[in-house]
Amino acid sequence: MGMSFFDIFGIFLVISSLQPIIQRRIVESRRVAAIRSFEQQRGTRAIILIHRQESISLFGIPLSRYISIEDSEQVLRAIRLTPADVPIDLILHTPGGLVLATEQIARALVRHRAKVTVFVPHYAMSGGTMLAMAADEIVMDENAVLGPVDPQLGNVAAASVLSVVEQKPISEIDDQTLITADLARKAIAQVQRFVRTLLEDNFPTQKIDPSNIDRIIEALTTGRVTHDYPVTVEEAKDLGLPISVGMPRPIYNLMDLYPQPSSGRPTVQYIPLPYQGRPMPPEPTNRR
Repeated sequence: MGMSFFDIFGIFLVISSLQPIIQRRIVESRRVAAIRSFEQQRGTRAIILIHRQESISLFGIPLSRYISIEDSEQVLRAIRLTPADVPIDLILHTPGGLVLATEQIARALVRHRAKVTVFVPHYAMSGGTMLAMAADEIVMDENAVLGPVDPQLGNVAAASVLSVVEQKPISEIDDQTLITADLARKAIAQVQRFVRTLLEDNFPTQKIDPSNIDRIIEALTTGRVTHDYPVTVEEAKDLGLPISVGMPRPIYNLMDLYPQPSSGRPTVQYIPLPYQGRPMPPEPTNRR
């Protein structure tokens, strides 16, 4: 006896429900294989910290995916499971995140005895830049960017709050703003002290000139630019950060395995093959 329509429809529903699970397993398997291959090539422990579904306001902090306490727990566990003599490669793609989580990860990276290298294929803003400063070497794509690490109070830069207080007579400022300004002053001082600790304790003198430390702190923590300001490779080098350019190809391949979730029509599309640069043949013309 043949199957009925309802039997076929039921099988279709089962297959449809299982397909996403199977696809996730396949992608996860490819990720693990790619990470293992990368570790074997470099003789390191690779830690991947990639945040997709980013949503960044023009002057504020990330509103969606960011460095969280859960992230710090997982990264700290990965570092703890890494032997002291095994170098760590941290691959970063993040808009930043919680100061507490970021500082926990940064301190753990500094304490790791073997070399720590941070790879930035696209961007590592805010807390991501702080993690980069905890490394012995920062490797960036030539078009990748870092960002300021000035603290934010909600969606407002701490430095901007202080600017308001400095420009108005205290008699015209309400108590809540004065309290916020006090918090802003403390937040900036705390971040500056932590960044100084990272730079002085982690970077040997041959990699960073001690005279550049104050320049780095001034440029990245005082809010003289907006929080989403892109610090290019050239600017980061000029500040004195130990930047190397030249991203290993396997890292780009890894990034492809952490795609942005699909939301309909792609906004960017191209044929994924190396472009040969050959000119197109001329259009044929009709001659009489």
